[in-house]
Amino acid sequence: MADKLAEQTVFQAEYRFTDEQAQLRDAVRKFSAEHFAEEKIRALMESDPPFDAKVWARLGGELGVLGLSVPEADGGVGGTLVDQAVAIEELGARLACGPLFGTVYLAIPALVAASSGSTRDELLGDLIEGRRTAAFAVVDRAGVFDPSAVSVTADGDAISGTVSQVVDGGIADVLLVAARGAGGVALYAVDASADGVERAPLATLDLTRSEVNVTFSKAPATLIAGPDEAARVLDHALQVGAALLAVEQVGAAQHLLDLSVEYAKSRLQFGRPIGSFQAVKHRLANLLVDVEHARSTAYHAIWALTDGSDDPALATSIAQAVCSAAGSHVAADAVQVHGGIGFTWEHQAHLYFKRAATNAVLLGSAEQHRERVAAMVLDGATADKVPWVADGTAV
Repeated sequence: MADKLAEQTVFQAEYRFTDEQAQLRDAVRKFSAEHFAEEKIRALMESDPPFDAKVWARLGGELGVLGLSVPEADGGVGGTLVDQAVAIEELGARLACGPLFGTVYLAIPALVAASSGSTRDELLGDLIEGRRTAAFAVVDRAGVFDPSAVSVTADGDAISGTVSQVVDGGIADVLLVAARGAGGVALYAVDASADGVERAPLATLDLTRSEVNVTFSKAPATLIAGPDEAARVLDHALQVGAALLAVEQVGAAQHLLDLSVEYAKSRLQFGRPIGSFQAVKHRLANLLVDVEHARSTAYHAIWALTDGSDDPALATSIAQAVCSAAGSHVAADAVQVHGGIGFTWEHQAHLYFKRAATNAVLLGSAEQHRERVAAMVLDGATADKVPWVADGTAV
């Protein structure tokens, strides 16, 4: 470790978005404003399924944002995870309805990490183009794959067992399932409409993001990743999912901050805008610090996964710890800036409040990730073994 630190140059890299990424952000922002405006989100929440399949297909086939980080050899556009994050931040700012969590955050990264095969290649192509959707029926321990937690069993080409609280499981065409067979835990693809698959919808706080309990009874399954690579594939998917979820939280928090600032400028009290009062100024300034801190940690995690400049496990846990706490804090304070009306059904702030509360427990809570960071950085640290801090240079 000492040698590694000695070799580092005194240079702090600063990430800058490219012109192409700025254009991508503008395109997705315009698309989201058109298709995920508040009134459309409210309508989609009450529809069955709770998303627009035609809009989803346009996200994949027209904008190409569902597989931005997928290599060209696998049918993607050959971009980076940073490109994918830019699009997700804008979609998160509008609470975009659709199986982003199951399909883009988890299923596509898992398929990209898996070895090529006919089923894997066909499914990946369909997901990228928006022709099909997927959900991730894999139990995680605060965002980390734990083989001992897998209770679904595989017998040949059939699986049996139950997976609880599968996000997007009720609207997915395909379920990616971790199941234990004779050789160990493997990853399978299951047609969600096949015989032997039962999905029980759950009542959720966030009506823009559905969950189900899934029960498999000798459901036909196709192998995607065998026991020799399943752990690696699932670890990669969960790390990418955690980083993209953090970016989504940043997008939503930024939208709420912008909303609160505009309200503070226009809402009059005692003949003057409430934003002129010191208490409101301080509250909004603190929210800005929260948002910028969250953005830095989220994109650092994306950066670490892209070029290996830092430990992805550490970077994603830091991002989740910071972004979950920031998202919840910004959402709660936005309600207060709006004088409490933000939690009425008629105001959009309550939708973001509920999304923030839900996101804060997906793939591990802030407390669980802080404990993990402490274990990785502090446990075993000594005077001659200083924890390495990334300086932005590739390892």
